[in-house]
Amino acid sequence: MKKSSKILLAVVVVIAVLAVIYRAVNIAPPAELAGNEQLLRILEDGGCAECHSADPKLPFYAGWPVAKSLIGKHIEDGYAVFDIVPFEDALRNGTAPSEVDLAKVERSLSDGSMPLAQYYLIHWGSSVTRAKEAAAIAAVKGLRAEFYPNPLAAPEFVAEPVRPVPDSVSYDAAKAALGDLLYHDTRLSADGTVSCATCHDLATGGVDNKRYSEGIGGQFGGVNAPTVYNSCFNFVQFWDGRAATLAEQAGGPPLNPVEMGCKSFDEIVARLAKDKAFVKKFNAVYPEGLSQETITDAIAEFEKTLVTPNSPFDRYLKGDKDALTAAQAEGYALFKEYNCATCHAGVNMGGLSYELMGQRDNYFEDRDLTLKSGLTDGDNGRWAQTGVERDRYRFKTPGLRNVALTWPYYHDGSVATLDEAVTKMARFQVGKEIPEEDCGKVVSFLEALTGQYGGKTLTNANNE
Repeated sequence: MKKSSKILLAVVVVIAVLAVIYRAVNIAPPAELAGNEQLLRILEDGGCAECHSADPKLPFYAGWPVAKSLIGKHIEDGYAVFDIVPFEDALRNGTAPSEVDLAKVERSLSDGSMPLAQYYLIHWGSSVTRAKEAAAIAAVKGLRAEFYPNPLAAPEFVAEPVRPVPDSVSYDAAKAALGDLLYHDTRLSADGTVSCATCHDLATGGVDNKRYSEGIGGQFGGVNAPTVYNSCFNFVQFWDGRAATLAEQAGGPPLNPVEMGCKSFDEIVARLAKDKAFVKKFNAVYPEGLSQETITDAIAEFEKTLVTPNSPFDRYLKGDKDALTAAQAEGYALFKEYNCATCHAGVNMGGLSYELMGQRDNYFEDRDLTLKSGLTDGDNGRWAQTGVERDRYRFKTPGLRNVALTWPYYHDGSVATLDEAVTKMARFQVGKEIPEEDCGKVVSFLEALTGQYGGKTLTNANNE
């Protein structure tokens, strides 16, 4: 046999052996397993936690000169974007996984972006076959249907990562009525000039349209005021997540020296107690009387009423194909194509996770160059609460409902228009330069997210 023939035969044998190995280590999990177990098996086979966790198990060659920098960069980037451990724990325990985690896994599998090619060239079992992909995506959709049912959507949209806003959520009407009064009451501030509605005006999209809100004595806060509309759908409150509930959030600004400036709720109670008519009305609902707990509970009940259903997009998801223009429908497709619907998932299209500001490019470096403003305490994000370095510059993702009314944008209020916000998100979070035409369609779609409150479409008085 000629030498060339022997070489060719050897190559064929090697390929055949590799093919056998590939098939042996890369089969789809058994169909009889539950969906969460199938998905967990696929993620574990793929070694996802080797890049998407705080304590990755590194291969033996991770310390080699070339591999060290390459693997280190993959781990750094992977963990910054997605910590998969809570998701795998939920699958393992049969509990509800995060909607954002479901969306991220679904998207990365369906577009083939994960695992990275460099990774599965070495880790044969990590590559996702069509059988694995089909099983994983079916499992994601099954988990979404189980834990986040979507009865309001038309059948074709029932498995979407976003859901229509319901007409209402459960609340106590008597408590909400008191909360409405307190929300607009300046007696919650030390000098009687600031109410909740000062910074979260219901007539201007639930915000004040200022970069930083103005508190007592003309002082300015260090972050942009998020909208109060649909805040009941957020998994935590505030950009840094320091409040776990609406009531806890309501207790923050009155005691903040920059915002409302009270020393304690005792002085608020003392002021309100002088209003005998109000006290009588309040005690009829809260026999225990005025206190921080009852005041913030009432405000929280009122905020539960601030849902804004029936936007054009909601009607579209419910089956009204004419609710969106052609450009808006294309914008929604692009919204998903550019991975926006991974972090901006759920009913509120956001508010369900903490995300790093600047996943693909250095946002703060760019901001400093353009605005000549250095880092502030407000830029630390979640880190201010945890002290964990990974949480620095990580913020609760804002909900996008009514976003056309809630300028300026981002935690620092540095972006004045939706066009600029979309362009920068594509660059800093996705790592893409979005064409002007695509940006225009996405903006058009975002304008279709304006819903109704009290049966009327929201407007912004600052536009009038």
